[in-house]
Amino acid sequence: MHTEFVMGNEAIALGAIAAGVNLVSGYPGTPSTEVLETIAKKRTADIYVEWSINEKAAMEVAAGASYAGARVMVTMKQVGLNVASDPLMCLEYVGIKGGMIILVADDPGPISSQTEQDTRNFAQFSKIPCFDPSSAKEAYDMVEDAFDYSERYKTPVILRSTTRVCHGYASIEIKDENEFTKHTVEGFIKDTSRWVIFPRLSYANHKKIVARNEELSEVFSGYKRNLLNGDKNISKKGIATGGISYTYVMESLASNEEYKNFSVFKVATPYPFPEKLAVGFLTGLDEVLCIEELDPVIEKELVYICGKYNLDVKIRGKLTHDIQVAGENSIDSVSQAIGSFASVNLSNTIEETKSQEVDPSILPVRPPVLCAGCPHRASFYAVKQAMKGQKTIFCGDIGCYTMGNAMPLDMCDTCLCMGAGLGIAQGVGHVEADTKCFAFVGDSTFFASAITGVINAVYNGADMTLVVLDNSTTAMTGHQPHPGTGRTAMGDVVEKISIENVLKGIGLQFVKTVDPLDYQLSVATVKEASELRGVKAIIFKSPCIVLNKPTNKLVIDSKICTGCKKCIRELGCPALIPDINGKVKIDPSLCTGCLLCSQICPFEAMLEGGLD
Repeated sequence: MHTEFVMGNEAIALGAIAAGVNLVSGYPGTPSTEVLETIAKKRTADIYVEWSINEKAAMEVAAGASYAGARVMVTMKQVGLNVASDPLMCLEYVGIKGGMIILVADDPGPISSQTEQDTRNFAQFSKIPCFDPSSAKEAYDMVEDAFDYSERYKTPVILRSTTRVCHGYASIEIKDENEFTKHTVEGFIKDTSRWVIFPRLSYANHKKIVARNEELSEVFSGYKRNLLNGDKNISKKGIATGGISYTYVMESLASNEEYKNFSVFKVATPYPFPEKLAVGFLTGLDEVLCIEELDPVIEKELVYICGKYNLDVKIRGKLTHDIQVAGENSIDSVSQAIGSFASVNLSNTIEETKSQEVDPSILPVRPPVLCAGCPHRASFYAVKQAMKGQKTIFCGDIGCYTMGNAMPLDMCDTCLCMGAGLGIAQGVGHVEADTKCFAFVGDSTFFASAITGVINAVYNGADMTLVVLDNSTTAMTGHQPHPGTGRTAMGDVVEKISIENVLKGIGLQFVKTVDPLDYQLSVATVKEASELRGVKAIIFKSPCIVLNKPTNKLVIDSKICTGCKKCIRELGCPALIPDINGKVKIDPSLCTGCLLCSQICPFEAMLEGGLD
């Protein structure tokens, strides 16, 4: 063993390696991304790792390996679980052979997501056991537990982490390579009565799943990471919690001598719920405060158990509006809630917490924007100028290009989920024939979830323009490779898949690839596409500025600049800033020399200023 200071996601990855994982697949999404990236970097030679094209594909790849007896892990964020839910729901009915962990990182806040989904609810819905670590250290240890339970009960299990566990750091004891579990892959054994899902098999297995989860509820009541502590003879108050909220609770209790005798129930396995242990916790208490993220999962279970066992205990939490119903918890919000709970007056907890918040009006505002020199800005601007004065809808997508909605570009009229812009554009076009419909999608998202939408558009005779913003990476989540980059998660060089060829293969007659930083050509291409009927595609191809940053800078000739500020008003590039003399200047620390502003300046005031 040795000590390492690691991020929570790294701890999960190192735990999987130590537990003998054989295959890891996933799709990048904050806050989960570093798990697979760490395994790819630190894997032993016998571990296969891949960035799959989406979460559904990742789930199916892992299922196949598990059928053969491999230990597998699938990584994703909470909205990615929606994509993977089709195979996962069926997989629970079929079962697995090699241990299978679905690592799902929830994003309370949300900080970088469309939704605040609580994966503990999905575990209940799908009847899949769920583990909920409270720290980086526990996440490391819990991986091996999860593999063991998965194999023992022949079921996939969910390891549900949250942002502060994923991205928090801790010094933890890590196994050396000679201490790793060596998991042998038995190989796939044909058995159609087990691996081929039929209604009769699903019916029989459904009954087995219910019985298994009842057994697991008993087993989890003795699981070492579900904890009870406190002295009921001193205090009749208790706190039920789990995940990162448990860490906040313990920090808060440790800081106040008055709270030290509160009973604390830590729930590490929210599903199946450790009912027997919960009864032991509730018996003898008068009042319990539930502190959890995001939904009242623990709270509802305790209310149910109180009714089932006729326990006269007042359960407080989100359902009673004593704990905030949305957003992530913090040490401050938890301490405030516990302080109010200790005084028995919880009715003002939320309002008191709000009153302590900093007035946002005194904080500096830094809205999310596209990077200086980002080719997406040029793409959006070209489309906007080409379609000026026409009735249009611009359907956006999930990624860096979502920030095309910001002023002054204002080029994202809708944004639902990955790949949905294609369907939305088709729907609007079918009921508003006079609207020019555009759907924007990134290159990684194209492979992940847009191809189906393009096929649907061609098959059903839609009239729309697909705009692929190809910056040759998965930029929003940290520049992971995808099928169009020519390399894999393990660094292997492979054949690039051409987006243009895929589109032509689907049946598109108009597919043109353009450098968006060539402003005049870009505008002309958009106009050409928009005048044609049917499904057309423009691929705006230019590398992400973070990966391929030019060193050629621009400067503004103050003698030529009139101070019209067209460049600032229409582009919103962070490198363009007002000068004290009423004109414009370029911040040399931000400028990348993309030349877009020089192409729209009516006075040609931008000049090349030399290299860095």
